[in-house]
Amino acid sequence: MERIALQPGYTISRVIKGGWHLAGGHGTISEEQALADMRHFVKAGITTFDCADIYTGVEELIGKFRKKYEAEFRSGELSPLQIHTKYVPDYKVLATLKKEDTIRIIDRSLKRLGVERLDLVQFAWWDYQFPKYLETAVHLSELQKSGKIRFLGVTNFDTKRIQEILDAGVTIASNQVQYSVLDHRVEKNMTALAQKHHIPYLCYGTVAGGFLSDRYLNAPDPVPPYENRSLTKYRLIIDEFGGYELFQEALRTLKRISDQYAVGIAEVACKYILQKPMVGGVIVGARNRNHLDKLKKLDSFTLTRHDLVKIEAIVSRSKGPNGPFYELERDKTGKHGSIMKYNLNED
Repeated sequence: MERIALQPGYTISRVIKGGWHLAGGHGTISEEQALADMRHFVKAGITTFDCADIYTGVEELIGKFRKKYEAEFRSGELSPLQIHTKYVPDYKVLATLKKEDTIRIIDRSLKRLGVERLDLVQFAWWDYQFPKYLETAVHLSELQKSGKIRFLGVTNFDTKRIQEILDAGVTIASNQVQYSVLDHRVEKNMTALAQKHHIPYLCYGTVAGGFLSDRYLNAPDPVPPYENRSLTKYRLIIDEFGGYELFQEALRTLKRISDQYAVGIAEVACKYILQKPMVGGVIVGARNRNHLDKLKKLDSFTLTRHDLVKIEAIVSRSKGPNGPFYELERDKTGKHGSIMKYNLNED
């Protein structure tokens, strides 16, 4: 599996195993099966895992995985893991958050994962009307200097606030963003900032919760309630893109390209983003090992300029989503923000 130096001395697999699908709202999880599947991902070269303090049970699950296969990691039979978590303070504490609160949550992540230092902490903030995000970023930087955190990243911040954090003297190693055939908001002004300060993207939503796949090609528009929270979220993005019919045209375009390389629509959708400027990796929410054979094929092809022109022709007809990155989702009263859960970080 292809790897990349996210920062000097720190390499990750460009396909990152997402953890959201192992949290609540995505069906029943067998712990034994999940741990066995994690081992298969690592053996396949997907050694970088993404999780969060608010993904219920996922940090603990990865910690159990590390412990269960500790001997294999120590012997080198399993390659070293890179574990990326997030720090997402609850909405209700944003106005009063103190450094002690941040230390407590970071210490909890260390304990859950069973590590002495967190590889990458990706900082998120629900609402800019509470200005403590800047102070909290500095607190995280201090924890980094103390040795509890190796690298600091951000997730779901807009360009303006990222610049503020940089101006406060905080070094940002990565930026987790939603980026896909259906969502190009980061290209408006964020990529220029990323290039200037070398802040690679770690991209989620690249297959739109599974919508960008052969399963939905020529399929009728699914009717709510959807199977899981991911489909609920990304069906809204399809509406922003231009609706289900334009989405089907995009799938047909991706299908014609995928047939050339004997891969699926999802693999072309991932490769399209992997070939974008400043993209370090794509986070794929593969719940189990059944996806591995397809993911391995990502190293087998490269999209040509002709392929990219075909995809861009569809993208150019999209209506959105528009505005600064994550602005739609940040509106708690809007259709995107109203489906979010804002207070999941309680002990």
